[in-house]
Amino acid sequence: MDKSPEVPQDILWRIFSILEIPDLVRAGSVCSSWRAAYTRLCSTGNCKLQQTPCLLYTSESTDAREADPPIRSRYIIGSSYGWIITADERSELHLVNPITSEQIALPSVTTIEQVKPVFDVKGAVWCYEYWWYTGKHVISNTPSVFPLSELRDFLFYKAFLSSDPSMGGYFVVLIHNPHSQLSFARAGDDKWTWLPPRSYYEDCLFKEGLLYASTTIGEIHTFNLGAPAVTRKVVLNKTKDIYCERIYIVQGSGGEILQIWRSDAEPRGEDEDETDSDIELELDDDKFVNKTTAITVYENVLFLGHNQSLCLHAEEYPQQKGNHVYFTDDDFLYAAGFKNNRRDIGVFDLENNSSEEITTPQIWSNWPTPVWLILNPRRMSLATHS
Repeated sequence: MDKSPEVPQDILWRIFSILEIPDLVRAGSVCSSWRAAYTRLCSTGNCKLQQTPCLLYTSESTDAREADPPIRSRYIIGSSYGWIITADERSELHLVNPITSEQIALPSVTTIEQVKPVFDVKGAVWCYEYWWYTGKHVISNTPSVFPLSELRDFLFYKAFLSSDPSMGGYFVVLIHNPHSQLSFARAGDDKWTWLPPRSYYEDCLFKEGLLYASTTIGEIHTFNLGAPAVTRKVVLNKTKDIYCERIYIVQGSGGEILQIWRSDAEPRGEDEDETDSDIELELDDDKFVNKTTAITVYENVLFLGHNQSLCLHAEEYPQQKGNHVYFTDDDFLYAAGFKNNRRDIGVFDLENNSSEEITTPQIWSNWPTPVWLILNPRRMSLATHS
């Protein structure tokens, strides 16, 4: 068989420059010639900058030991700027770049206000005390004691980055229990800083140097984390009294701050003919499913879940459906308490108030919960120089 002529490097380079990162990485592994074009493109920083969000997930068919780092053994509690925030088997937090496998260790979980280490006779941490108090209330005077791997089941809700860690000078904000409080750390910090006395936060967003944090009753607070003394300012008073929806905040196409409400149906089994008594009996069963039934905001394209909430122009992202919401599971009690259950992942049509699955059958494993991720071309460029 005659060998097909090699595609010139300049043509490969032009083609690769318009590819989404997952396709670009796959193309770079085809042969040495394509790898050379891929490396050149990354090293010059000319990758397509406007990347479409993709769904990061693990597959049941993939051996957990094949992943580096081992994402399948981690909890994923956030996604920002091409990085994910994970909790490992000791409940310690790490920033992870899933493309380059780079990791950045965050301050120890034992520096979070409500967590205290318990040492064995050799001076090693062997479990954690978890103290039940907020900035305003003491829930219990007696701590709970958790093995190293189990604290993450109860402590972490969601995490956010202020900017790309590869640029330095970033903040990490953590929503954690009890009662969804806030703590933060600067790049290079060796401990978490607690932000009392408020609690019941749902989502966060960084904009123009300020942290915006939304609560379960629709309040929006701002914090200047770079100030010598961090204070809270209320920019929106409560908009609701009932905690039946999850609330997100996102920067709209015009720079405005939007508040999004997401409602779920009553938990039910996958069999549409099940009765209420059947559901009660099977609450701990793998058939327990949460379903998104309403999202009350009208915008271009939204991405919601354990990621930085995103609002994109449909015209700039033709692969996505305009006036639709792409969502993944991020309900704390459901995701942490029912790890083997089917995830609530789909696309919600804002025009007819209906949702559909992204793909059938489901191709991802139920744990860790899949998350939306915008891959970072800059990080790929820097990796070629390391």
